[in-house]
Amino acid sequence: MTTGVLAIDAGQTGIKVRVHGQDLVFPGIRTDEPLLPQLASVATAAIARTSVGVSVVTAGVSGLTTREADAAALLARIAEPAVREVVLAHDSTTSFLGALGDRRGAVVAAGTGVVTLAVGAERVARVDGWGYLLGDAGSGHWIGREALDAVMREFDGRGPATALRAVAEERWPDLSEAYIHIQSDPDHVQVLASFAAHVARLAGEGDLVSQRVTARAGAELAHSVETALRRVRTGAPDERFAVCAIGGVFRSPLLRDAFESHVAASELDVTVVDPLGHGIDGAVALAGLEPRHPLAHAVSTARA
Repeated sequence: MTTGVLAIDAGQTGIKVRVHGQDLVFPGIRTDEPLLPQLASVATAAIARTSVGVSVVTAGVSGLTTREADAAALLARIAEPAVREVVLAHDSTTSFLGALGDRRGAVVAAGTGVVTLAVGAERVARVDGWGYLLGDAGSGHWIGREALDAVMREFDGRGPATALRAVAEERWPDLSEAYIHIQSDPDHVQVLASFAAHVARLAGEGDLVSQRVTARAGAELAHSVETALRRVRTGAPDERFAVCAIGGVFRSPLLRDAFESHVAASELDVTVVDPLGHGIDGAVALAGLEPRHPLAHAVSTARA
């Protein structure tokens, strides 16, 4: 990696840091607490832990708002005199750079949350990434929420039987009180997202409810990709796009199949490709992002 660069890939489940070839992992960002102090703390801790010189800090951050996208404010909070530059962006930008680099197309990054970014010849479009209360359709949290909704429907007699109920009862033996435990748990987002792995497993074992949730998640993610690409296309007859799907939810073969089937049925000329790298690679790439790149306007940069 570039000498003197500390790169941060900050998500709700975990924060990855790369500095001088070393990869570190920290607990995920807390969306109920101010963001910039958390990032500054991670950067300072990583520098102290590795004892290496850092002059540039870059960060791709899940759920980054316009108000928080203040590289100057983050630079001021990092108590390291050697750090002279900070580059800050939404993680949709770093996910795209890590997965597709300079190619034109769309990247959907689906873990606990989800965001889709499309880059065309002239325009950039972001779809979803609106958090667990208003969006994140097809994400791990969305899947877990749908799974527990199905469990409570069976519990009430409103829905069909599902193997997901036994999984929920392992955690909350009295399902009538499950909602109280979830609502009072400060880690409720991660708790719900953790059920996505059970949905993937049980869908593969033939549970019909899990299969339906999985299929719907794949369709939602494909819909976001298609929407984003339609917003950036120019209409040129030879226009082609690459699509990259990254993140934990795509480890489910059934979900990936559902996603790719919907994308393939699009009227757009689309090819699903493997990622060149990961979000942390995109965070590293921020340090050398060209001013003319279509994504340059989405980056906040500050220098001391």
